[in-house]
Amino acid sequence: MISFQMNETDKKCCGNSEYPFPVVAAASKANGVPSGGGGGGGIGAGGGSSQKTPLFETYSDWDREVKRTGASGWRVCSINEGYMISTCLPEYFVVPSSLADQDLKIFSHSFVGRRMPFWCWSHSNGSALVRTALIKDVLQQRKIDQRICNAITKSHPQRSDVYKSDLDKTLPNIQEIQAAFVKLKQLCVNEPFEETEEKWLSSLENTRWLEYVRAFLKHSAELVYMLESKRLSVVLQEEEGRDLSCIVASLVQVMLDPYFRTITGFQSLIQKEWVMAGYPFLDRCNHLKRPEKEAPVFLLFLDATWQLQEQCPAAFEFSETYLAVLHDSTRVALFGTFLFNSPHQRVQQSTEFAISKNIQLGDEKGLKFPSVWDWSLQFTAKDCTLFHNPFYIGKSTPCVQNGSVKSFKRTKKSYSSTLRGMPASLKNGIISDQELLPRRNSLILKVKPDPPEQSDSQDRGAEQYFREWFSKPADLHGVILPLLSGMHIKLWKLCYFRWVPEAQIQRGGFITAFHKVSLLADEVDVLSRALRQPQGSPPEAPCPELVQSRLYFCAGGPHDAPGTPDCLSSSFPFSPVGNLCRRSISGTPLGKFLSGAKIWLSTETLANED
Repeated sequence: MISFQMNETDKKCCGNSEYPFPVVAAASKANGVPSGGGGGGGIGAGGGSSQKTPLFETYSDWDREVKRTGASGWRVCSINEGYMISTCLPEYFVVPSSLADQDLKIFSHSFVGRRMPFWCWSHSNGSALVRTALIKDVLQQRKIDQRICNAITKSHPQRSDVYKSDLDKTLPNIQEIQAAFVKLKQLCVNEPFEETEEKWLSSLENTRWLEYVRAFLKHSAELVYMLESKRLSVVLQEEEGRDLSCIVASLVQVMLDPYFRTITGFQSLIQKEWVMAGYPFLDRCNHLKRPEKEAPVFLLFLDATWQLQEQCPAAFEFSETYLAVLHDSTRVALFGTFLFNSPHQRVQQSTEFAISKNIQLGDEKGLKFPSVWDWSLQFTAKDCTLFHNPFYIGKSTPCVQNGSVKSFKRTKKSYSSTLRGMPASLKNGIISDQELLPRRNSLILKVKPDPPEQSDSQDRGAEQYFREWFSKPADLHGVILPLLSGMHIKLWKLCYFRWVPEAQIQRGGFITAFHKVSLLADEVDVLSRALRQPQGSPPEAPCPELVQSRLYFCAGGPHDAPGTPDCLSSSFPFSPVGNLCRRSISGTPLGKFLSGAKIWLSTETLANED
């Protein structure tokens, strides 16, 4: 049951719900926040990006995105203003310029949920990514399908063909995803480690969770090939177009567009492809306790994003802590971002609530909810610095030459060369023919590659594209592709193991490298600021906002010890605080843990708690 608490002065409402874990304590500040619909202020001072996150609630947000991608054959459509056409589409979306509004209104009746095709993203070569629901009118299916495809073709500068991807036939459905997650949760949380240790890896494989993560990454990479190499526009087809297409469309854009690998870009991607595109957060997150509709589709996307981040850490501005906190935020029914099944439902429910309480809305379309993208509502500026990835290499780096600041532009020689030393057998997750058999006396049994499903020219072209990509130095600001072999698709331990005492490594794990790199990166920032000072001039008193480090761990800080801090463990910053520890992977307040976790509860105590 969801209840709303109203602040009549600011016309904001906050949702609260009963959950089996403590709600983020700092989020209580959300009642009476300045603005719930402005997208927040990014990470804030010192924490990375401070740009406003576009919410795609207005015509201008979509128009700016079209211009950013250079999609010349597309236009912003406003026929759904007031949700007159579809209640599960945004009021504004992008369609081919050659399709008239009247045609769209006629075609909409033939699609499931009246979710007609809408644009997601355009490549610089002119190919476009489009999402659509299935056509339910069998008699009109061929006619409408041909008309839509012709319009998408006309929107391409080279008039290239359209490639259709039926996600319902090629990927696991939401029931299979939910079943896999239930098994994963049972394995990671509910079963005692001492009873499952001997067969843990095989039990993990039997959950099929990593198999499904790999399947979505693989299919998304194949669509990258279609858009990038074949220069074909891609249409993602799904029965309702609200679940699997959210994952695939988002992963394709993360792989192709470096903007979506920044903090602001990633948040705008979620806002565009999930929130405004009608992903049913209310049902899939089970806010209303209806388990038959529950499915961790959004979590699977975050997991797949983490796999890409794990393989290309320097290409992402945000950290895995940011991804974990983002997952936790879907479980806190306090922000309008992840609380409803569609933008229309948000407006409808909040308007009905306002009417029942005799609240004047004025020109507002419903009540304004706090946005999850305003992280200051949940965390301090210091805590938000944990969202920044110290490995990230930005598009350009300022440097000093002869006392003047210049912009350093990357060339091919400055690209990452981490893949050059990789054995050929590991590139693209494919083992070459001459390495199918292990060396004599070797204890490592190499797995034979899966037999090719088809041997047509398309599959050979895709294989050659992947081989060529992995044979070159990685361009961190270009296309990134995942390695898909079993050894490269890993379990996201920070997300799934953070509250399992037996799985923790005190003063160990990835956080130790994160700590050292953060100190080095912060020291580089300090030296860069010093070099920017004109020679011979006295040092000026810097602005506090500029002095604040973008990283959580600072070089030479007053609280830094020469060695690794005692508070670090493989689950940092989700270390437990006394009785707040729960064996759960549903989300736990980060702010409480950052206040100084020292003690684990015993396994027996955890097992006896509700």
